[in-house]
Formats: sequence, C-alpha cells, structure tokens
Amino acid sequence: MAATSALAGAKDESAAEWLTPKWFNDWHDGLANKGLNFGATYIFDNIGNVSGGVSCGAIHLGRFDFSVDADLEKLVGWTGGRFYANAYEIYGRGLTRNFIMNLATISEIEALPDTRLYNAYFEQSLFDGRLNIRAGQQAADVEFFDSETDDLFINGTFGWPAIKATNLPAGGPAPPIAVPGIRIKAAVSDNVTVFGAVFNGNPARPGDGDPQTRDNHGLAFRVNDPPWLIGQVHFDYHLDIGGSSLAGNFTPGGWYHFGDFDSQRFTVEGLSIADPTGTGIPAKLRGNYGIYAVVEQALWRPAGVSEKTVSASLPGVTAFGRIAYSPPDRNLIDLYLDGGVGFVGFTPGRPLDRFGVGMAYMRISGSARSLDVDTQFFSGIQSPVRSNETLLEVIYEAHIKPGWLLAPYFQYVWRPSGGIPNPNDPTGLSRIGDAAVFGLTTTLRY
Repeated sequence: MAATSALAGAKDESAAEWLTPKWFNDWHDGLANKGLNFGATYIFDNIGNVSGGVSCGAIHLGRFDFSVDADLEKLVGWTGGRFYANAYEIYGRGLTRNFIMNLATISEIEALPDTRLYNAYFEQSLFDGRLNIRAGQQAADVEFFDSETDDLFINGTFGWPAIKATNLPAGGPAPPIAVPGIRIKAAVSDNVTVFGAVFNGNPARPGDGDPQTRDNHGLAFRVNDPPWLIGQVHFDYHLDIGGSSLAGNFTPGGWYHFGDFDSQRFTVEGLSIADPTGTGIPAKLRGNYGIYAVVEQALWRPAGVSEKTVSASLPGVTAFGRIAYSPPDRNLIDLYLDGGVGFVGFTPGRPLDRFGVGMAYMRISGSARSLDVDTQFFSGIQSPVRSNETLLEVIYEAHIKPGWLLAPYFQYVWRPSGGIPNPNDPTGLSRIGDAAVFGLTTTLRY
C-alpha cells in the first residue's frame, strides 16, 4: 500500500469500471500507460460508542486521499526512478478524542480536520530492484513493524502500534503526519530483506497544543530535530503443515531516538512529579529506544493455492503477532503485544470477502504507575492506578463492487488509557469505563 498503513480493501481492484465514465477511464489509463498514474480513495467511518468511555455517542468522519505516482522511466527515460505524492482532505471529529480517551485510536483515519500533504518522495531502484532508496517526506508505518494480516483491521494500533504513536514525539512519522527521511531497502538474498531508515525526529514544530496543529497542512518539512533511526531484517520461509508448504515471515527490528524525553516519574530536582514541594517539571532523559518483532504465518490454503510469500488477500487463513518493548523510565507504554487471525474466501459466493479477529495489549510503564501511587500519597485520594489498555476488534470486510468495500466492525476497549480517572467524576475515585464500539467503514478506491 502506497499511501496508508491499514487501508481496508487496498488490494481490491479499482472502482473505475462503474464509478466514472468510459472516456475518463480511457484518459486515465492512457496517462498511466505513459507513466503518470492518478489515484483517489475516499474512506468514511460511522462509529458509535454504546457504553463506557467518558460519554456515549456517535460520529461521522472521513478522509479523501488524492495521489500521483510517476514512473520516471516511462516519462523521461530515468531507469528505476519513481516519484510519489499524496494529500489528504480530512473532516469530522474522532470517537477516541471526544468520547473514549483511549490510547489505541478507534479509527485509523481519525485526525483533526485539515487539508494535508502526506507523502512526497523520490525513489530509485538499482541492481534489478534488489536495492531501493527512497528520499523525501514519507511515513514509517507501511514497511516497519508491519504485516499484511494486520492491515485488515480498522483500529489505528494495527497500523502504527500505540507504543510508537504514544512514546515518540508527535506520534512519529505515521498518519496523518509524515516527515522528511531516507529509507534504504536491500534484498540480500531471495528470502532476506534488510530495511533501514533515518527520519527527522519530530513531525511537528515546537510549541504547545496538538502536534497536528503544529504541522498545519503537512508543510513543516522539519530537518533539524534530533534524528530517529529504525531498522529491521525481514526473513521469508515456508513450513510444511499438514502436507502443505505454507509461507511465513519473521521480522526483528529496533529503533533509537537521539532527542530528550521526559521522565515519567521524577522532576529535575529528583522529586516525584506529584510532590507539591517540587517544580513539577519532568527531568529530561537523553535518548530513547525500542526493540520489536513481527511474525506472520499462513495457516491454511485450499488446494491449488500457492504463494512465495504470505498474502493476506489469498483464500485461506493467516495469522500475525507483534511484540515491542521500550524503557519504562521515559515512556508511557513499555510493553506492547498484538495479534490476530484473518480469513479469506469463507463466505459462499463471495471469494474476496474477509473476516478477522485481533487483540492488542498496551502495558503502562512501571514509572508511570509509580507516579499514580505518588499522586495518591500526596493528594490523599485513592485515585485509579493505571495498569494497561486492552483492545478487541472483530471485523467483516465485504467487497460490494470492484473498489467498493463495506466493513462493519466491533471493538471493545478495557481500561481506556490504562484506567485514568474519569473526568466526569468529581471525587477522582473512578476510572473511565470500558467502552463498547460499533462501526461501519466504507471505502471507495479509484
């Protein structure tokens, strides 16, 4: 997927044959054959929180994605060259921000309303495509810490895990903010691919308020912040299961950020942030890091279906699991786990439809939990102590027509934000309630 991390139905064919007139399709296809391909995707979500959170309610939000993909070899004879750019038009308000206040954003397209440039990069392939270099404004979620099966799900954590979205400055380079960077991908053998990248370490300008308002329209183009480095090694393999050879992959990786990060518990004087005799200003800790691993495995394929690498769009069953760790003294989340199973082709007469069940677990770091205990001590109020946020998602993706998908889903969130105090409770004794969410995502892709 070129433009987003978890776009439901990204592997479905285009809606061109029925959505637009033939003369327009012929014009579009003629340009594409010459190397200039324009695309458009419209995703909108209708979501309701029926219990828990800070309040119950329903919202509608949407995102238009307009893209241009230029094959420079066809256009100007530049062998292996490519330019890609896309922009978002975002509207509506989010369920997470306004009704639940959880860490794992309910809808991947949730963002502040804006017209925003997202990707704008140049890509060069060398040595018959075995080496690929990408430079410009780009995101990390499409290639790093990712699997194909997790792309089925709607919750944002299955695209860009909450441990990165929460711990990195301004959420890191992922929707809706991309940053300048350089990415190198090298296929060192038929089964091993190495990825490495350096990104500007903060997508947003300095200041207060939401980071999205400090990178208005995606035009900050920051290059002077402390850098963020990430790398991983992707191993493809096959397992013989029940007499069938089934594809799988394993991807360990890690990242390092060279910036300063706030202590989760202590001030610059070494006192608890909750201590009223101190300044309340968190101590600055130099640098931050994370390690992670992803595994994905085809579990079953019908007779006659074979694959070189795992494909979550082929008939059969696939599964994924991911784990990540970051140090607890400077991060809100120190341990992250998720996983899920996807089923394709199990509905009679609907071979493209998919069904999936996924779960995610975000553990609040020990330092943050200790600060909650300190807060109880200094305030004398037995306010909640955060522990973890856990999420369940069940989704069915129906392919109505080429390029038109409807995906009803259910999500349940245990202990939003780890179990923070409910702002509606003046006593401060109760936490935000577990939330039950029903949604319907519609995707139109040209």
